[in-house]
Amino acid sequence: MNSLNSTIDLNDTFVQPQFFYISGLSNLPNAKYSYIFLCFVYVVTILGNSFILFIIYMEHSLHTPKYVAVCNLAIVDVCGSTAIIPKMIDTFLFDSHFIRYEACLANMGFVLLYYASLESLTLVALAYDRFVAICFPLRYHAIITKTSMVVILAVMWAIAAITLITATLLFTRLSFCRSIVINSYFCDYGAVFHLACNDSYANFIMETLGTTMFFVAPVPLIALSYVCIIFALLKKTTPEGHLKAMKTCTSHLMLVAIFFLPIYITYIVGVSTTIHPDVKIMNTSLATVIPPMLNPIIYTLKTEEIMSTIRKLYKKWNKLNSHGTEE
Repeated sequence: MNSLNSTIDLNDTFVQPQFFYISGLSNLPNAKYSYIFLCFVYVVTILGNSFILFIIYMEHSLHTPKYVAVCNLAIVDVCGSTAIIPKMIDTFLFDSHFIRYEACLANMGFVLLYYASLESLTLVALAYDRFVAICFPLRYHAIITKTSMVVILAVMWAIAAITLITATLLFTRLSFCRSIVINSYFCDYGAVFHLACNDSYANFIMETLGTTMFFVAPVPLIALSYVCIIFALLKKTTPEGHLKAMKTCTSHLMLVAIFFLPIYITYIVGVSTTIHPDVKIMNTSLATVIPPMLNPIIYTLKTEEIMSTIRKLYKKWNKLNSHGTEE
């Protein structure tokens, strides 16, 4: 490991080093066995999100603005997990810690695009949907249409893409003449640009801007939407109405909690106390791969519309199957 940090001459400039070394998982005990857990997480993530997409596609009553956003979240979860987990499995199973510069750039970009930005922005879109549905129920269908939701999501994709392109362009101007060892479980933008030996202040600004846009700002926006929802419920409905309205928000609140809380807790603990870097990396990696697996499970179990659709499709399948048996 030390040789990777010391063999590069300070007088040389490697704008594009041949490879990087991902060290974040190398010191974990029994790391090779972790691929079994990761394989399970990945399979459940793909199957669960594909199931949600299938259910929404099959049931016309779910072709609503809310479920357009849910479909977007499922697609983001599949793509984000695919950007992260296969490389982690490769690292655990084959000790393949080296990654080429171009592959590192692609890995970094897809994680930034699908996980860091679009996941949190989609949760904001879902919060906006619930805010309008409860605070302005009579105007909901005029304000939130499938077209308007598609436009909102398209703008979010554009914001994420512009951020990604800018971050990538800033990254390609960096020279790596001191180290190629990345202390993370993937090509983490912050961990990589800190290895650069030339001025990386613009990258620092980009990282700060991205963190603020995609991890800091969404939480108060979502919290504000629910404060407005609570005030609207207190003014307009009975206690029974409060419970019924909040039930429609339960699944979204759970998604917000499982996405943001692990990240915030890891960051707060890291700032307030000294924790081992490997423990921090493992906590962060779990906070990255677990939410995409849980999202479809939560939406399936906690959303009456989806459960009703599943029961309806199950009865239809049983009916077709029984007719086929009789013939």
